[in-house]
Amino acid sequence: MYTIIELLNQCVSNAFEEAGYDAKFGTVTISDRADLCQFQCNGAFGASKQFRQAPFIAAEKVAEILLKSDIGNPRKFEKIEAVKPGFINITLADEYLAYLLNEIINDANRGIPLVTDPQTIVIDYGGPNVAKPLHIGHLRAAIIGESIKRLASAMGNKVIGDVHLGDWGLQMGLIIAELKERYGDSIPEITVDMLSEVYPFASAKSKNDEVFKDKAQEITSQLQSGHPEYIKIWKEIIKVSVSDLKNIYSSLSVNFDLWYGESDAQEYVDELVGILNEKNLLIESDGALIVDVSENDSEPMPPVLIKTSNNSNLYATTDLATILQRMKDFNPDKIWYVVDNRQSLHFKQVFRCAAKAGIVSEKNEMEFLGFGTMNGSDGKPYKTREGGVMKLEDLIKTVTDEAFGNLVNSEHVKAMNEEEKRTLAKKIAISAVKFGDLINHRSRDYIFDIDKFLSFEGKTGPYILYNVTRINSILKKTGADGVAKPLTAFETKAERDLILKLICSGEVFKQALADKAPNYICENAYQLANNFSKLYQCCNIANEPNEERKNDLLALISVTKRTITAHLDTLGIETVENM
Repeated sequence: MYTIIELLNQCVSNAFEEAGYDAKFGTVTISDRADLCQFQCNGAFGASKQFRQAPFIAAEKVAEILLKSDIGNPRKFEKIEAVKPGFINITLADEYLAYLLNEIINDANRGIPLVTDPQTIVIDYGGPNVAKPLHIGHLRAAIIGESIKRLASAMGNKVIGDVHLGDWGLQMGLIIAELKERYGDSIPEITVDMLSEVYPFASAKSKNDEVFKDKAQEITSQLQSGHPEYIKIWKEIIKVSVSDLKNIYSSLSVNFDLWYGESDAQEYVDELVGILNEKNLLIESDGALIVDVSENDSEPMPPVLIKTSNNSNLYATTDLATILQRMKDFNPDKIWYVVDNRQSLHFKQVFRCAAKAGIVSEKNEMEFLGFGTMNGSDGKPYKTREGGVMKLEDLIKTVTDEAFGNLVNSEHVKAMNEEEKRTLAKKIAISAVKFGDLINHRSRDYIFDIDKFLSFEGKTGPYILYNVTRINSILKKTGADGVAKPLTAFETKAERDLILKLICSGEVFKQALADKAPNYICENAYQLANNFSKLYQCCNIANEPNEERKNDLLALISVTKRTITAHLDTLGIETVENM
């Protein structure tokens, strides 16, 4: 299914060509002046340079051709104007708007455009260290990565999401060393609570106890070399920790296709080193092995450290080995890394090293999709009242409790028992947290504001959910089945504005995927909800006396609900029946 912009581009490009200009000038955009027109084309400015004439002359020629050629059924244009100094303003005919909306209604993919060249994409997001509780610093990677995965998949790509666990580094050596010191050979059953206490204790201890630190580093090296006892303890730590991680991620509707960790790349490390050696890229430096990845950089580019002097692997080693593994397992066209902005240099080094080694080719795209930090009202990274880093589980509970408090006196849910209200409160809370994050471009920092995010007004998750429940209420009251049916006619500006927003939604998905930025989807979901709200205020849909008119309105709100739901699903947000 073509988007409205693709359809208009083809039409206007043909008109430019017929007028004697290059078709490339027929690019159409959504108008930034809705009071003047719905769409616009500024190509006359470029076209006029071909013939050294005023842009308005080219605009007039193209506008005239478009109007003369508009003889189809339905006709496309209500008005096409050439406006000085050379703009082409386009307004679509109501019958064409209805036709386009019915195309969306009949589209199995809910109006979401499919890519013409589906690709295999691996998305690396999450990146938690096992044996450590998830904290709010893990939130953005999880929900941004999940939404980009869903977006790329909805548009027809094969997408593989990998959590990429940190399960093979020094933290494992620290935990095992502390467990051995405490319990010797009789380590009790390992639990999440035990790990939550042992790791920070061992980490702090290593900063003041050189002997303990050296022991932990030695255990890490032996673990990575396959020490049977340490491998057995490590497997138990992984089992307990991953089970806990899955529960918390699931509560956020974040799901990974792969639960691979750095350890899964271990078997590829020797092959990686062999490739780097064969390409004459390895350089010995103070007993360590490095790769020079500098180019014509404005600032010095540090080398990639592959092996330490005691033969241990580094983050870069496992990241490169993981790329090798992914190329063998999936042969992806693209690998995207959803990681904190502060890791930009590391991934630049890794990507360069992978390219130099020939692990990836020019056709393979590796892209760092950096994100900013979630800050408190003071503009600094969000902390607990005590000044510590808040656990993600505690954040979810805090927002859920706030949402529950807002629901207690709601007339709409008074028939629910407490358990049902708490389930609803959690869905509202998750929508608030996710939407409050994703409405910002992923690269930017933002302020986490619980009161603002839980508000039923403005650009919030609850506001959008509330408008979906309004549609549910109308459909229930009228006995409509909620299945979008063909639209025959519409009358008001509110209907026209909503339809226009619906038919432009496909273009929004294209923009969001091109920029790997879910905020486009958030903004459009809000605009759809807001336009529905205006329709709700001006039309008494449930009590409309004209049956044909009522059916058209029901058709419109049904496709609106379906489209908003598709947006929310892409964001990993569940709708609710009432609230």
